[in-house]
Amino acid sequence: MDWEFTEDAAFLALCDSFRESGETSAIEFLANGEGAFHFQELTQNAAGEGLDLSDSEYLEEFQQEVIDTLETLCKD
Repeated sequence: MDWEFTEDAAFLALCDSFRESGETSAIEFLANGEGAFHFQELTQNAAGEGLDLSDSEYLEEFQQEVIDTLETLCKD
């Protein structure tokens, strides 16, 4: 299933929070507080869209894609 996560409300909130945090590393942001909360919400939405993230390899790939996208699209 092809799901465009960048259009999901959880990703948009994640992106806004990343910008506002002043954090320069998306990995560090996702590992803490608000970033972790929004990423969890995004993974739940992904599951609702039919993505199977139960395999750690798929989850890792998804997380890396989110990190790369955050660092590309959401930096000031």
